[in-house]
Amino acid sequence: MTCENKNTTQNYNTLLRSIKPRQILLPIAIGFAVVVYLFWNDFSRNSFADIHFTRYALLWIFIAFFMMFLRDFGYVLRLRILSERSLSWIQCIRIIFLWEFTSTVTPAAVGGTSLAVVFMYKEGVALGKATAMVFATALLDELYFLIMFPLVILSVSFSDLFSVQSEFLGTTGGAGIMNKLVYFSLIGYALKAIFVCFVFYGLFINPRGFKRLLGCVFSLKFLKRWRKAAIRTGSDMEIASAEYKRKSAWFWCKAFTGTFISWTARYWVVNFLFLAFFVVPNHVLLFARQLVMWIMMLVMPSPGGSGFAEIIFSDYLGEFIPIAALIPILTLLWRLITYYPYLLVGAFYVPVWIRTRFLNKK
Repeated sequence: MTCENKNTTQNYNTLLRSIKPRQILLPIAIGFAVVVYLFWNDFSRNSFADIHFTRYALLWIFIAFFMMFLRDFGYVLRLRILSERSLSWIQCIRIIFLWEFTSTVTPAAVGGTSLAVVFMYKEGVALGKATAMVFATALLDELYFLIMFPLVILSVSFSDLFSVQSEFLGTTGGAGIMNKLVYFSLIGYALKAIFVCFVFYGLFINPRGFKRLLGCVFSLKFLKRWRKAAIRTGSDMEIASAEYKRKSAWFWCKAFTGTFISWTARYWVVNFLFLAFFVVPNHVLLFARQLVMWIMMLVMPSPGGSGFAEIIFSDYLGEFIPIAALIPILTLLWRLITYYPYLLVGAFYVPVWIRTRFLNKK
């Protein structure tokens, strides 16, 4: 069996595992269990009577859905730019939905990146270019966070951003919770900065030196078991560097524009959802808290951050919600807009795509 056929079989098996009923039902079950708990915890006939669903609420919810459309459009646009139009718009849409589906059934820290190269390769992109595109998307995503986080920190009060009451994080508020969130955010930001520096160095400055560095680091006794994978990553970085090193600043500005549209629209979903039911006192603070929330979601090992995402949403953003009974409703709406559609669409479409791209070829 050739190396390519072996990899194809492995990727085929990985995709099959991702669409098993257990892989799809588990995140749904975890998420709904948390929402049911929130409803039970906050249930009160009097508080539910204070919720008024108007035609304006429907308009803001529609705009929240449109933000997710805008988010996906940004991803598709970026993929089209990075592929230099070798991928059609339809192919880019297919890849993004496949990518998002794998993100919903894997831990948030892993996402769908591990299979993104396969999706692009099976859509006709050369393996080297597909690898380069995945490195480029990772770099642009982390760069967005590195730029935006300091900007929002400067735009809002430091204490407003990090001082919050939270039973889930083990304190009832004050300096304790503030210190935990600050440390959590700074560590996450530092890790992202280190990642960007390494990828930038390997992609644009010295890919061969980056490969040698990986080889040296993973020669250490306790890291030796991952040395082959590290060397392969170094080789992939060399390919990616050859692909993108000489691209113009305008090329990267266009690619970053797609990234900016995607991530900004993702965060504005919550702002518009809240506007459907009450006036948001500080949109920038709400946006900033979602950046911090995203760092916390990255450490959760459950598929798509299920369970943890719902809890941290109700805990960390609940202070903006004036009616307790609205917390579980908005939590459920948020996941229905940003998470479950990709899970359900992927569950139906991925088997069709596998049959077309793997089985028919065999």
